[in-house]
Amino acid sequence: MKAIQISLPASLENLRLVDVPDPAAPGPGEITVRVRASSLNYHDFAVVSGMLPCAEGRIPMSDGAGEVVAIGAGVTDYQLGDLVVSTFFPDWLDGTPPSTAFTRVPGDGIDGYARELITAPVTWFTPVPKGYSAAEAATLTCAGLTAWRALVVDGQIKAGASVLVQGTGGVSVFALQFAKIMGATVIATSSSDEKLARMKALGADHLINYKQVPNWGAKVQELTGGRGVDHVIEVGGSGTLDQSMVAARNGGHIALIGVLAGFGGPVATAMLMAKQLRVIGLTVGSRQQQLDMIAAIEANNIKPVLDQHFPLAQLADAFRHQAANAHFGKIVVDI
Repeated sequence: MKAIQISLPASLENLRLVDVPDPAAPGPGEITVRVRASSLNYHDFAVVSGMLPCAEGRIPMSDGAGEVVAIGAGVTDYQLGDLVVSTFFPDWLDGTPPSTAFTRVPGDGIDGYARELITAPVTWFTPVPKGYSAAEAATLTCAGLTAWRALVVDGQIKAGASVLVQGTGGVSVFALQFAKIMGATVIATSSSDEKLARMKALGADHLINYKQVPNWGAKVQELTGGRGVDHVIEVGGSGTLDQSMVAARNGGHIALIGVLAGFGGPVATAMLMAKQLRVIGLTVGSRQQQLDMIAAIEANNIKPVLDQHFPLAQLADAFRHQAANAHFGKIVVDI
């Protein structure tokens, strides 16, 4: 089968399309999946560009969706031809995350989904939402579930709540969609008026161009009548956290997800305490949370927003497109 492997030192130039042996036939409790699509996340970019360490020959990509082509003994959840989608943490089925979670993330600690076939336990996958293609399903594993956990699991969002989403990447677009089905008011930020217009078309109630309004936290306060928002989807990290704290209401919730604007730096701890904010760091979620999200997607007919498609052989070009920040929603790799 065809696969992409990382040659060290990791870089986009060191992604190699290679032939590797097909996986073994599925054993008891396992299935073989013909992978049809993956999607790009910042985590994947960090691995393939060398920001995160990986092993020589690692197959990247944490997200994967495709059809079941072989079934091992004792498997009753799936039939041949069923579409399935991967989980980000194969061993985190429910409850609290295991301490070994990150050592077993596909495309990072173990081989991922930039390949044509994989044999793995059935618990590594879930069904896809009814009516979804493999490309659409492949956006859910990381970005979709991260947004769901931030708002629904950790944030316990209620109808009538207010939500601030940053930028127009996969997590933020999903967060907008989930917030709207929950009956929330959404404020969206971006440096592009064109992208903001697309967020408005998806349901955003208020728009802020953060290049034109660098103190956007104060603008959020203004838009909410001086109260601040209940939830902030914080994907920037240390570079944007202070503005997010300004934007949040007293006792508000900040879902600390990304590091797009910095891995570390000073934090205004006095404001954090004075406003009694709940800043919750999170990385994706459990298999059960993914199943809950899929049920909500089906009940509300949510479809992911797809950007460009790239073939597997052009995975490096897909990452260059991501790095240029030209995308809106999810970039898909067709396998």
